[in-house]
Amino acid sequence: MRQDYPLYVAWFSLLGEIIEKVEKFPRSVRFTLSDRIVNLGFDIMELIIEAIYRKEREDLLRRANLLMEKLRVFIRISWEKKFLSARQFELLSEKIDEAGRMVGGWIKANA
Repeated sequence: MRQDYPLYVAWFSLLGEIIEKVEKFPRSVRFTLSDRIVNLGFDIMELIIEAIYRKEREDLLRRANLLMEKLRVFIRISWEKKFLSARQFELLSEKIDEAGRMVGGWIKANA
């Protein structure tokens, strides 16, 4: 059933990419920045799953949107600190933006 939701499919794929990228971060930030990024990704996935199964979705989707904004900041910090290449930063940012648009569309559709 969850595979019927494009946001779920997109975020599931993106989460795999995020995990793959942060595993290569330096050891010095592995338990700070890396963990924070991955935990935000998982938190967003949990909110998406909850939204799929609840009728009252708007609050969940708005929280997911807020967490995506936080994730964008941490991804940008990772790029500025050279833990991500410019291309990796660009690709991850585009996919987070796409997911954000999906969330916005879902909010509007349920309003």
